[in-house]
Amino acid sequence: MADPILSIKGMTKRFGGLVAVNDVSWDIYPGEVVALLGDNGAGKSTLIKCVSGVHAAEEGEIYFEDRLRRFSGPIDARREGIETIYQDLALANNLDVPSNIFLGREMKNRYLGGVIRTLDDRRMLEEAQSALASLEIHFPTLTRPIESLSGGQRQAVAVARAVYWDAKLMIMDEPTNNLGVPEQKKVLDLIRKLRDQGVPVILITHILPDVFAVSDRLMVMHRGRKVTEKVTSETSTEELIQYMVGARDDSKVQ
Repeated sequence: MADPILSIKGMTKRFGGLVAVNDVSWDIYPGEVVALLGDNGAGKSTLIKCVSGVHAAEEGEIYFEDRLRRFSGPIDARREGIETIYQDLALANNLDVPSNIFLGREMKNRYLGGVIRTLDDRRMLEEAQSALASLEIHFPTLTRPIESLSGGQRQAVAVARAVYWDAKLMIMDEPTNNLGVPEQKKVLDLIRKLRDQGVPVILITHILPDVFAVSDRLMVMHRGRKVTEKVTSETSTEELIQYMVGARDDSKVQ
């Protein structure tokens, strides 16, 4: 087996007297989809925010691509190739698809030795089309505002943006939440395409059918602790619910 692309060792995060993440160790390998499960308050989001540079853990280490990392913020994590797509997607609704893919990193034409610089809209459009095509995503037009797109299409733009900027690990937070069934299927297809391209995906979700549809492995947290890790094909919905509500806990098995 290949070395893990991400290795979390003994991570603990506290907020005052509350231990939100309690001594969690976890490995993610290239080309796999791993689901992160747990009830509200289980510590899922806090764990992911520690990985993506939003929070600094009090204890533990993060190894990414075999190197010890200490991210001072989300930009640091993104520079190293860790892309996190939250439920709000962080898209600019009034801008079109190319503008969102290149938001803050726009391509520009230079004139008079760089004294005059203008946006290179044509090249950004071509590059956006190429990024979407690499994921087998096709829109009738890319020049409509993001707010006019469906929920699944917006997810596709967020994923294409991450892929274009060389994501090495994708973290997706409830990507099918509030989507209709056809749109859910499109997002799950996107996750499969990322895996096929060798990009590992951490899928945070409470929708168990999604877990069984796309994930290779899973980890369940309860009250900040890792209570089990499973190969998805070797467990069931009923068993996972028991772990999620605290009725089962493999960490206590001697």
